[in-house]
Amino acid sequence: MPPVASDATTTLQPPGRTAARWLILAVICVAQLTVILDNTVLNVAIPSLTENLGASTADVQWMINAYALVQSGLLLTAGNAADRYGRKKMLAVGLVLFGLASFGAALAQSPGQLIAARAGMGVGGALLVTTTLAVVMQIFDDEERPRAIGIWSSVNSLGFAAGPLIGGALLDHFWWGSLFLVNLPVAVVALAAVVTLVPESKSRAGETPDLLGAVLSMIGMVGVVFAIISGPVTGWLSGRVLISAAIGLAGLAVFALWELRTPYPMLDMHFFRNRRFIGAVSGGILVAFGMGGSMFLLTQHLQLVLGYGPLDAGLRMAPLAVTVILINFTGLSARLLPRLGTPGMIVSGMSLLAAGLAAISLLGGDSYGGMLAGLLVMGVGVALAMPTMANAIMSAIPPAKAGVGAGVNGTLMEFGQGLGVAVLGAVLNSRFVALLPVVAAGAGSLPAALSRTHTDAERAAVHDAFAAGIGTSQLVGAAAVFLGGLVAAVLLRRAERTGQDTEAPATPAGAEPATAPAE
Repeated sequence: MPPVASDATTTLQPPGRTAARWLILAVICVAQLTVILDNTVLNVAIPSLTENLGASTADVQWMINAYALVQSGLLLTAGNAADRYGRKKMLAVGLVLFGLASFGAALAQSPGQLIAARAGMGVGGALLVTTTLAVVMQIFDDEERPRAIGIWSSVNSLGFAAGPLIGGALLDHFWWGSLFLVNLPVAVVALAAVVTLVPESKSRAGETPDLLGAVLSMIGMVGVVFAIISGPVTGWLSGRVLISAAIGLAGLAVFALWELRTPYPMLDMHFFRNRRFIGAVSGGILVAFGMGGSMFLLTQHLQLVLGYGPLDAGLRMAPLAVTVILINFTGLSARLLPRLGTPGMIVSGMSLLAAGLAAISLLGGDSYGGMLAGLLVMGVGVALAMPTMANAIMSAIPPAKAGVGAGVNGTLMEFGQGLGVAVLGAVLNSRFVALLPVVAAGAGSLPAALSRTHTDAERAAVHDAFAAGIGTSQLVGAAAVFLGGLVAAVLLRRAERTGQDTEAPATPAGAEPATAPAE
């Protein structure tokens, strides 16, 4: 089969093999990497942001969560838009928006401006996350798809762990705004490659974007996470927390009802009748929860407790990414899948991830050696679980809805990461404040608490309180991931026994069963 031209009128034939498919995969992985990096690259800048912008702990959490929340709230809409208007078009638009918002973030002069810019980056990121995975599903057949998704997932994991390394290297030589300026040349190169190489594909479903659904999902997620972030500061029974939690839960409930009634929903709620889909979704949220929260905690632990600089902290996070890349690029994960099955792969991977988090909490409190062992175990767990879950989610959704499927996968991952930062950050803050000595009582962050100390003994007590808070948070994350793995495995095993693992929801009326020619 000759190479597919880049013209927008080219028909993409999923059963065939696009000659340039592996080069296209490399291009979209670069685009995906920029999005994932910005989930973690900011973590190493927390001390700098606290000092230079006067950011509080809550400000820092919102700088991180604004990106994830906006992105997760728009992913389903972005997926619908990609299926309707063309995945190549939306990929290009996403790169442009992401680059412009990154430039705005680099020029921010206050926490509020940076939070706003990060939200803008989330808009572009939503388009990138949905289109990259959707293109993978379209250009690879059933035989090659698991390996391709494994590579795509490895890039995600690389972004999680390489973010602190890249961020540390930049902060050693430049100011914190360089963390965002680095996105610009990457976006430009990726845009040129997308326009040249990626074939256009879209569905003929004729569906309109579910804008009300997007608004309702955003209200729901922001309300719930805002309540979690505010809890340690104002109290879990305060009016702010209770009202925001009520608004969030009500928004999610109305969203679910609306999706059942509207003719063209962002998310077909009938997907949740598929046990394979539910099992993969539950596992995916908890893996993202553990990864997002642990990265947020580990970078602070390395810098604020163990005393490493930004670059050294980033280097010490690298073993996690290296482990994931070695396992997936060597095909070990793909070879284990036929032997262990989808449930076995997911429960094994999530158990290892939980064990790694627990090892870091119990063995890495005072030295890097215990932390290194935990990072390696976490890497093996992520390499086994994440590609398997992504493949399970996408296989439960019709091919014509590849963008929507990618939106579902991305929404759950982003929501899990934001929730992980919020929940584990809240646990850290609560434990830290509870253990602070009297002299530092009322401080909301480690630097603030240290500024109130006068003796070495007081400073040591503050450091011990912060380390204890991080250890408790890691154990909470480990427990959540382990229990999530058990639940996902049980659901997936039941799905296999009843034959649901091979069934996908019916394609809605008016939708094509496969990708249609671009118009």
